[in-house]
Amino acid sequence: MAVSRAMALRGGTAAGPARRRYIPALPTLWPGMLSPLAADRPPPFPFGAPRMVPFYFARNAVFHAVRLLGLAGREVLVPAYHHGVEISALAAAGAIPVFVRVDGRMRLDLEDLEARRGPRAGAIYVIHYAGFPQPMDEIRTLARRAGLPVIEDCALSLLSAEGTRPLGSTGDLSIFCFYKALPVPNGGALVVNAPGIAAELPEPEAAPLASTLSHAAGALLANAAFRLGETGVALRAAARGVVRAARGTSGRLRPVSTGTSTFDPGAVGLGMSGLSAAIARRLDARAIVDARRRNYFLLLGRLRDLAPPPFTEVPAGAAPLFYPLPCDDKAAVRSRLAARGIETVDFWRTGHPLCPPEAFPEVAALRRRVLELPVHQDLQPEDMAYLAACVREALE
Repeated sequence: MAVSRAMALRGGTAAGPARRRYIPALPTLWPGMLSPLAADRPPPFPFGAPRMVPFYFARNAVFHAVRLLGLAGREVLVPAYHHGVEISALAAAGAIPVFVRVDGRMRLDLEDLEARRGPRAGAIYVIHYAGFPQPMDEIRTLARRAGLPVIEDCALSLLSAEGTRPLGSTGDLSIFCFYKALPVPNGGALVVNAPGIAAELPEPEAAPLASTLSHAAGALLANAAFRLGETGVALRAAARGVVRAARGTSGRLRPVSTGTSTFDPGAVGLGMSGLSAAIARRLDARAIVDARRRNYFLLLGRLRDLAPPPFTEVPAGAAPLFYPLPCDDKAAVRSRLAARGIETVDFWRTGHPLCPPEAFPEVAALRRRVLELPVHQDLQPEDMAYLAACVREALE
């Protein structure tokens, strides 16, 4: 009954999708978050960590982690299932990636990791996928036995925990990305947890103001499209057209994009903007986690019978970043959902050229089949009902 009423409010029925509306892939920036009257909240981990360095990109933190650990010329055991830009950052800093099997449920194969550890191994690199934790106790035990530090990549897992222990709090060094989970124009972080790493931490440069304002304006326009329906969508499209035209006449207006897969050594020293820090201080972390867990559960209940995801349970503490939908034709499903106003992400279609895809068939299947569906904190239960109905239609 609740689903039927929600869908009726959207102009549809429980039997099929409601009318077309805009569902953004990422959380949007609400105008009230910029108000000088908005109250700051207690910062969740990693904000406020004693040895945290805020960067423009998470990839900058990867580069500096290699430098802090002295891994130039050493091997780093890294998952075969990766974005690609973190591998570029590792290599640019002088590390040698050695790829480790990840299974079809996005679990790092610890036996394969142990088998691939050679005499030149310098560190273990762990990726937590989509907000779901890898088994850090087992990994830390293995690392201690081998005498290796752990770099914990939480770029996809901000605000997630393994039970009550925040992800990123047990690695010797941890990497975070903020703009994937929060409506900030830029931001990532390097967190140093191990007391034995006594090296002086890098001091980032100021974030470029034009880029910060450009990304913030884009997030505000996405919010208008989300809240105002067709009027907001038209406003957003018109504003983006004006910006494209302006960039075409002035190369100086091109922002430092946060949505690329390319590692730029020239940007490795850029820091996070003050605006990102201010927005982050005003967000309710507990409410964000609760909303993401609820939205994931809602999609899971409606889609598990048709396309079960790699994660069929949401363990205590996990804050899902997205719903990993398996589908045989990602391009077709994306197109059908876009026609309904739903933004999706072709999640990690390709890896880094150094990693041979034929050596890791399960990873190749994940790259070919996983489509990222939004479950972020802007979305309400009626949005999830609409999204699930559209997905079922697209798949069936």
